[in-house]
Amino acid sequence: MKKYLSKEFMFTVLNHEIFKYLVAGVLSTIVYTVIRINIYPILQNATISAIIANVLAIIFAFIINDTYVFAQKAMGRAERFIKFFLARLSTLVLDFGLAWLLVDTFPGIIGQFVHNDMNWVNAIATLIGQVLIMVTNYFISKLFIFKHKK
Repeated sequence: MKKYLSKEFMFTVLNHEIFKYLVAGVLSTIVYTVIRINIYPILQNATISAIIANVLAIIFAFIINDTYVFAQKAMGRAERFIKFFLARLSTLVLDFGLAWLLVDTFPGIIGQFVHNDMNWVNAIATLIGQVLIMVTNYFISKLFIFKHKK
C-alpha cells in the first residue's frame, strides 16, 4: 500500500500543472541565460543582450507551455502566441529595466560582491530578473492566455 501511495503521489506531482510550469520555466530560463551570457561578451551591452535573449526564450517558452504545460488545442494557437508574446513583452520591460539598472547604470551594487567582474554582474542580474519574471509570467499565462485544455 505504501509503495502504491508513493507511486500515485509522484505521478500526481509530476503531472500537476504548476510542476510542469516550473520545469518549463527552468528550461526557458536556461535557454534565456545561456543566450544572454554568451551574447553579452560579444556586444558588451546588457540591455541589447537581454532583448535578444528574451525574444528567443519567448518563442521557446510558448512552444513548451502551449503543448506541454497547459495542453492546449491546436485551434487558436496563433492567437495564443500573439497574446503570449505581448504578455512576455511586458515582462521584457522588467528585465530590460533590471539590466539597465543593475548592469549598465549601477554595476557596483552587485559588482562589490564579485570584484566588479562585469560578466558576473550580468549573470547575477540575469538570475534575479528571471526569478521575478517566472512568477509574473505564470499568473499572466494562467489567467489570460492558456484557458482551453485539449
